[in-house]
Amino acid sequence: MSGHSHAKTIKHAKEITDQKRGQIFSKMARAIAIAVRDGGSSIDTNYKLKTTIDRAKNFNMPNENIDRAIKSASGDIGGKNLSEFLFEAYGPGGIAILIEGITDNKNRVLLEIKQILAQRNSKLAQEGSVRWMFERRGIIVILLEDQSEPWKNKEALELKAIEAGAENFIWRPDNLFKVQTTADKAQEVKEEFQRQNIKVESSSIDWVAKNEIPISETDQKQAEKLFNDLDENNDVQDAYSNLKD
Repeated sequence: MSGHSHAKTIKHAKEITDQKRGQIFSKMARAIAIAVRDGGSSIDTNYKLKTTIDRAKNFNMPNENIDRAIKSASGDIGGKNLSEFLFEAYGPGGIAILIEGITDNKNRVLLEIKQILAQRNSKLAQEGSVRWMFERRGIIVILLEDQSEPWKNKEALELKAIEAGAENFIWRPDNLFKVQTTADKAQEVKEEFQRQNIKVESSSIDWVAKNEIPISETDQKQAEKLFNDLDENNDVQDAYSNLKD
């Protein structure tokens, strides 16, 4: 689920194993619970909840699981006392990393993250030393292959993105169109795409690096292992870095 490869994760959501899918459902249930706690149980008034549910559905999370997570956070059924965390770190090659998650035990997850980082030539950073390198941005992902005419045309999609209020966009491998907006305009831009019958694969509010840096091939391989290890941690929701693709 990590943010460094969010689009790739979405694209291969249907190919993940049952064990991995169960772990993702558990993470999404926590994210839904936090969204309900912060803004209520109505998707009409709680944008954070709406986007979290949309993301959960991208992973084919059953409606009954989503409803259970909402009821748990609303107090209708028993739930754990959850809290969010954001750890700052330096990874292989000196890349900056933000590790975002939800846990019921901050002391435990801190020790787990420290151990993961140490195994991959990485370390925690002092609070504030990394976060300033990132900013919150809206990210909307569109797959060209899923579109009907006239939206199978790249130039048409680019023009519509500009008209909708996108600040930046980039084409990724496999004709994946990644649109970037300000955090407060993400829903507005997404809804404009949908009004034009453009299928949106996913939308989220992510930490985006202000500047990206290249690292050696050896460090890149180590960084990928680190991101995979973080993904495997049950409490980590996303990991973001300033690694240049």
